[in-house]
Amino acid sequence: MGCMTASPGRRVLLAAPRGYCAGVDRAVIAVEKALEQYGAPVYVRHEIVHNKYVVQTLEKKGAVFVERTEEVPPGNIVMFSAHGVAPAVHEEARRGRLATIDATCPLVTKVHKEAVRFANEDYDILLIGHEGHEEVIGTSGEAPEHIQLVDGPEDAANVEVRDPSKVVWLSQTTLSVDETMETVDALKGKFPQLLSPPSDDICYATQNRQLAVKQMGAEADLVVVVGSRNSSNSKRLVEVAKLAGARAAHLVDFADEIDEAWLDGVTTVGVTSGASVPDVLVEQVLEWLAERGYGDVEIVRAAEESITFSLPKELRRDLRDEATALVAERGGTGTADTTGPDRA
Repeated sequence: MGCMTASPGRRVLLAAPRGYCAGVDRAVIAVEKALEQYGAPVYVRHEIVHNKYVVQTLEKKGAVFVERTEEVPPGNIVMFSAHGVAPAVHEEARRGRLATIDATCPLVTKVHKEAVRFANEDYDILLIGHEGHEEVIGTSGEAPEHIQLVDGPEDAANVEVRDPSKVVWLSQTTLSVDETMETVDALKGKFPQLLSPPSDDICYATQNRQLAVKQMGAEADLVVVVGSRNSSNSKRLVEVAKLAGARAAHLVDFADEIDEAWLDGVTTVGVTSGASVPDVLVEQVLEWLAERGYGDVEIVRAAEESITFSLPKELRRDLRDEATALVAERGGTGTADTTGPDRA
């Protein structure tokens, strides 16, 4: 941890695991590899992951982030984010004569495939998640006529299905485990034959990070969660910390966002980070705390993680030539944009 100073009685509980999960690591490396292999610009539909620092860093390297596929000029490469997209977005890219790289987290892809399978078996699918989240939008797009969103346990009373004996629940992968099961219990109270998915939809990384926060929350006067405000799993960590007994919990992107007033009367600070946060940001928080006497750092380890995912298969193709060929084959005057990210 470097040269950290400690004041008697003051300590930091550092959650493990924390930070990058395998899906986020895969997506970020995919952007870096695409830029290295094909050169800038590489367009990315929506933020590749929900973290301000990561997005800004990749922009400096030549990634161009757009909200809509139509913003990408024909003959270019577009990458889909770790949160996944609906089939309609793949069709938009095809019509737009774009070469694509799909960086969807494999665990999100698993939920997409479950949605398709249950829709093909004519189930009503109750998708537990937060309205407007990119992952929910992508999953819903796989079977829009079969899926209805359930945004929390209080929403269960509004759910209606065609056949109570053919209904299944799926979940956004980044939710709080406890919140999700509370919603499932509410749904089962209304639909006793509600079917559960073959395996838990909440990803291993989300569960592990929440478990570590639960373990340290009861001992921490204050918990600092490093993560961006549009990161669902980071916001859930704040909620989990408070429920676990922490007197206060706050979400920050960077160390300089910490308010020194939060430390009043605090002897134990818990520190963790969301699944899309590089560890350099956590190190900066630890340095900030050490400068204020919190240099004694103890690891709270909830689980070991060894999962890795292979990079998207599209990175093995010459996508620049493929994009140019798409323009030639399907007509139009669009050519690959090589002006770099300044155009965005």
